[in-house]
Amino acid sequence: MKHLFTLLLFLSIAVLTEAQTRIDTTGGRYYKPLFSNVTRSTLAYGAAVNYLGNTESLSLDLYQPDGDTVRRRPLLIFAHGGGFVSGNRSDQDVTELCNRFAKMGYVTASIDYRIVFLPFDTINLGRAAIRAAQDMRAAVRFFRKDAAASKSYRIHSDFIYVGGTSAGAVTALETAYLDKDAEVPTYIGLAGLGGLEGSSGNPGYSSKVRGAINLSGALGSPTWIEAGDVPFVSLHGTNDAVLPYAGGKVGSLLPPLKVYGSAPLHTRALAVGVQNPFYTFKGAGHVPFSGTTAAQVAYMDTTVRFVRDFLRPLLRQPSIVTASKASTSPPLLQAYPIPATSAVRLTWPTGAALRPAAVELLDATGRVVRRLQWEQPELRIARENLRAGTYFLRAEGVGARRVVFE
Repeated sequence: MKHLFTLLLFLSIAVLTEAQTRIDTTGGRYYKPLFSNVTRSTLAYGAAVNYLGNTESLSLDLYQPDGDTVRRRPLLIFAHGGGFVSGNRSDQDVTELCNRFAKMGYVTASIDYRIVFLPFDTINLGRAAIRAAQDMRAAVRFFRKDAAASKSYRIHSDFIYVGGTSAGAVTALETAYLDKDAEVPTYIGLAGLGGLEGSSGNPGYSSKVRGAINLSGALGSPTWIEAGDVPFVSLHGTNDAVLPYAGGKVGSLLPPLKVYGSAPLHTRALAVGVQNPFYTFKGAGHVPFSGTTAAQVAYMDTTVRFVRDFLRPLLRQPSIVTASKASTSPPLLQAYPIPATSAVRLTWPTGAALRPAAVELLDATGRVVRRLQWEQPELRIARENLRAGTYFLRAEGVGARRVVFE
């Protein structure tokens, strides 16, 4: 009897521990607006030296669902847009996102970060983006510090996500994926800025996040996204002239600053096995969901639903150690010849069991141009009417593979 009691106690502790490493999503929580009202409060989360050399206070608006009694809740930290020269935490699009997700049960925050830069050129634009990401990292540390101590905001520190619109999306993507000093161009002078982590506040706590929300954003290089990185979700208009959907140059002065929009980031994520659902606003411009017209509200409705459907399954997964990446990557498809002229042949990865799998061929923008079912040891994919260029092959259970048609 004593041994039975010990076993039951052990199992109870194990079940409780497992439950604490997930977020309870039952009853429509984090899916539909269960709360009618949201409380907003303003908090100071740090301070940092701005481009003038003066210390600037950093604040955020915290949104919490009224009447919520859950002990540990997921957190979404949003950053506003404005090209790193304007905007603030009260901008319409970020406040709308914060309110909507708070009504679903999330705790949300809209942060201010250091903006404005001189001289007004693309070198200092890059430095401004680094400063913004430093501030967002400080905000992550702020909430992780509270979760470890006073627990005033009842945040589950393993479920912190960052997101933003336009420049705020750049900020969130850099926070999630720019994690090596060597990835920063030397002309930025990263050491003089205080490194990637910066000194905006709350040292001693991790700034790692569980995922990112990219709304009309871009990155300086798609290679910053690597196998084992956290997932992200992207929404982007195909006619975006500010941060181009497929990438391009930004800034009006020399030297030109090239950025990669959501389409190439999606393609890169597929290639390295990073989850990245991608929604294309066909024919839409920059941040089409920002505003109060009927069309803008409809875009916002779509944005919220798509982001919601990305986040909710992640909440049900066991928490992970966000400080390290996965040590292994899925096996790669074997493809030949590369480059190809008329067709490419696939063979199943060495050491992986052959099984029927759906295969997709994507172009450089992330658009699926061919779908096939793979049931034999070798699969031939004919070029047919495809244009010359780079494509990506992906199949269920294995990593993506780059192929080129000449």
